[in-house]
Amino acid sequence: QVQLVESGGGLVQAGGSLRLSCAASGRTISTSSMGWFRQAPGKERVFVAWIAWSGGGSNYADSVKGRFTVSRDNAKNTVYLQMNSLKPEDTAVYYCAAYVGGSPKVWGQGTLVTVSS
Repeated sequence: QVQLVESGGGLVQAGGSLRLSCAASGRTISTSSMGWFRQAPGKERVFVAWIAWSGGGSNYADSVKGRFTVSRDNAKNTVYLQMNSLKPEDTAVYYCAAYVGGSPKVWGQGTLVTVSS
């Protein structure tokens, strides 16, 4: 079973940038699609970004298109989320997930991103 650990969260001012990392251990994620999700206080967890196992395809929620970029380094067994032009509404706990059978099945513990206005 793969384990996922997110890092890179923190407090940033509006307009700033952060890069989140999701490090996998236990087995390779090089054959798995990976996703990023977020959960704001009092709200449900929602999709943010997805990247194909090869890195050759990606998809984003409309709310982050043009500001966030998902990437991966399969040699390092790590997925990244570069977040630019951050807004207060981006404040949330961010989770990475490994897809199994087309659905996110294995989750990390999350990392908190707080964007101040």
